[in-house]
Amino acid sequence: MGVMPGQSPVAGARALALSLTAMFARRLGWNGLYARANRPLMELAEMQPVTAAWWRERRKQKGEFFYLAIGDSTAQGIGASTPGRSYVGQLADRIEAYTGAPARVVNLGVSGSTTFLCARDQLPRAEKPLAQHPNLVTVSIGANDIAMWDPVAFHRNLGRILDAVPRHTIVGELPCFFFPRNERKVAEANGILHQLAEARGLRVVPIHAATRRRGLLGILTEFAGDAFHPNDRGYEVWADTFWPDVRDRVDAVMRERRASRQAR
Repeated sequence: MGVMPGQSPVAGARALALSLTAMFARRLGWNGLYARANRPLMELAEMQPVTAAWWRERRKQKGEFFYLAIGDSTAQGIGASTPGRSYVGQLADRIEAYTGAPARVVNLGVSGSTTFLCARDQLPRAEKPLAQHPNLVTVSIGANDIAMWDPVAFHRNLGRILDAVPRHTIVGELPCFFFPRNERKVAEANGILHQLAEARGLRVVPIHAATRRRGLLGILTEFAGDAFHPNDRGYEVWADTFWPDVRDRVDAVMRERRASRQAR
């Protein structure tokens, strides 16, 4: 996702307060206060090349189980204490603990990516790893489409993405935005997402319901300093929601491997 104040009343208020404080501090020449007010947004903006580099390094780790992730900044882990605490990183950790073996992870997530940018930029990069038949693919994309909402374009772009991934892909809903005006768009987006995924036999995980249930406590404790991206605890909610379907997929892969060994 990108920085979009207004995801929730509290998140929006926090972001607005930071912005107004920074603006007035700058005009009054209070450079120290300006720097402090801008620090949460600046720090997260600076994380983007760092997280991308972290995932490039993580890609070098070998493993029999191969996990491919497609998505936006939530896949990258913007807002987490380390990229490995994104929902993708937490799922990878759980897979390794569950199988007792290292997992290979290719994370193509790009901060700020919309469905259009994902189809344009990530799908070409996914061709090679998809040709290697990943054991697990997750897709979570679309939150950045809400800012310039176009349901026709969203349908077209998401359809292109889901046409390119295997039948065992697990798709995440858009999260709860809390703010009513955005929530109406999110509901429409998730309706389209379910329609497209179900037509292709893909599983959808209820990220929206999971994040909505967190309520005010979640808003206050599970967002990063930019008041938009999840922090470690917020990403754990995402990982918890993905995990039952991911575990089912891991079990299926392990059964296939046992059957293959027994048939030799």
